[in-house]
Amino acid sequence: MHDHEPDALERRVQELESLLVKRGYVDPAALDRLIETYEHEIGPHNGAQVVARAWTDPDYKARLLADGSAAIAELGFTGRQGEHMVVVENTAQVHNLVVCTLCSCYPWPVLGLPPVWYKAPPYRARAVIEPRIVLAEFGTDVGMDVELRVWDSTAEIRYLVLPERPAGTEHWDAAALAGLVTRDAMIGVARIAAP
Repeated sequence: MHDHEPDALERRVQELESLLVKRGYVDPAALDRLIETYEHEIGPHNGAQVVARAWTDPDYKARLLADGSAAIAELGFTGRQGEHMVVVENTAQVHNLVVCTLCSCYPWPVLGLPPVWYKAPPYRARAVIEPRIVLAEFGTDVGMDVELRVWDSTAEIRYLVLPERPAGTEHWDAAALAGLVTRDAMIGVARIAAP
């Protein structure tokens, strides 16, 4: 249920959904199940669990960086669009940014559906050409002393950024840490702020 007036795009989606249901092309129960799956079973909360585990378990982190697919699967996050995962780590010296220049290849099992801006041609082009400017537009300043690496996801390989663990969280457990992790930090357009 929405507590706001739908915008033009939301209205178009609602009208299209209504038309597809009315004509018998879509089963409303199947559609509801699909939405429920992406809201509760697939999404950034899964990626946040992966990141929090890596922050609290050095052995898991080593496995994650060596073979992202296998380590992510250890936590039960597998499936379509997540078969071949590479995890890249942000540090004080290196900042990673993920883009798909061809379309919108994206690791659904750990990040859910891609945000609209990720699929938009301006992000796809500018993230490669002028990544520091794009990051600044997201509010993320990456100094010239930090190496910036841009990773191009493809149908064969998808990337997940392991953000830097924020200072002041040394004694936090994995569940509390997962609450700090954002989708944007796992794409690399944001950092996780210290609590």
